[in-house]
Amino acid sequence: MEVQWVLVVHGVVTAMVVLSFLCGQWPIFRGTFIEKINYFITFGAYDYFLRFVAVICGSRARDAILTIEHYCCDRPNPILQMLYLAIIGITYFFVIKSSFRYFPGYYVSEFHKYASMLAVGVGVLLFLLTSFSDPGTVKADNVPQYLAAYPYDEVIYSEKECSTCKIPKPARSKHCGICGRCVARFDHHCGWMNNCIGEKNTRYFMAFLLWHFLLCLYGTIILGLIVVGQMKERRIVYILTVYYGVENSYSGLFPHVVQWLLGSHNTQVLLIVFLFLVTLLLAGFFAYHTHLCMTNTTTNETFKWQDYISWKKKINEAKASAAALKASLQSMNGEGKAIKHSKWRAFFRKSPLQYEEEVIKNNIYDQGIIKNLLEILFPLSERSSFHHQKYT
Repeated sequence: MEVQWVLVVHGVVTAMVVLSFLCGQWPIFRGTFIEKINYFITFGAYDYFLRFVAVICGSRARDAILTIEHYCCDRPNPILQMLYLAIIGITYFFVIKSSFRYFPGYYVSEFHKYASMLAVGVGVLLFLLTSFSDPGTVKADNVPQYLAAYPYDEVIYSEKECSTCKIPKPARSKHCGICGRCVARFDHHCGWMNNCIGEKNTRYFMAFLLWHFLLCLYGTIILGLIVVGQMKERRIVYILTVYYGVENSYSGLFPHVVQWLLGSHNTQVLLIVFLFLVTLLLAGFFAYHTHLCMTNTTTNETFKWQDYISWKKKINEAKASAAALKASLQSMNGEGKAIKHSKWRAFFRKSPLQYEEEVIKNNIYDQGIIKNLLEILFPLSERSSFHHQKYT
């Protein structure tokens, strides 16, 4: 039982670290210990590590590490692409080695052996398509069309020039410092793809997320059916209750079934846990980006709106505070004595702070769910009308 509890604790801690690392910056975790763990993993631990290296090995070793960091994080590189291929290849290798011998089984047919190969192959193709597709690069020859396609809202986007590319910046575009180009309808730079996600390849990125969510869910279910089928074929519950006298109840059977699973199917159990966690993460990530697509908003614009609303609220608070101060000064006479007002009037009168202007997000690019999704599936730059547009 002690070993089982150690495995449970290990699984919970591993899940917490993975969740914190991948999702700690999501708005839902703001102010929680998940965000704090994420900050420690992504910033705090690395900062302490650099200080430790500088003390032990000197500043040259620290500078060498910073050079490697610059290559990995600030320049296009295939490191995460190779890591993705390694993860999916190694995971599928363990699936083949540990589970293919159980096809056909009690609950699964041999069809799934070939279906899994096809599913993994399609996932890799979507990965390559997203990685090497044009995200919608803005150039001197197409910038007039992009300027006409995406009008400035004069809130988070206004007319300006890209200081690097020396061309006008269309609304919704952003210059990617890693790729060194302006990207139309810029969402984010994806290290896993070694590519920007923008106007032309958001559809491929969404297809990649959806397919890998379904792929991991499919793998979790099939491996679970294999394990349950083995329990059924070997009559594990019957043997435990009849021959070993274990109580035929959930609490009585659970520890013994877990012990049997870890002893006979430990690889499948680990794969099920891993795929289930990845399924949850992909589900959350896909749901978040689906919401962005349905509201015609990008990740970049989400942060821009957060900054704008925060700035606007601070201005409104300052105005309201100034109005409150002015009102309190006006309520005093020239000799410093308060003007006598009715207590009832003072009770019902609202404070100037209560008249603070409400900050509203006005997304002019949101044209309704149907049109928003069509813009993702059929990008504006690939429509015939795009090439006939002229910016005025």
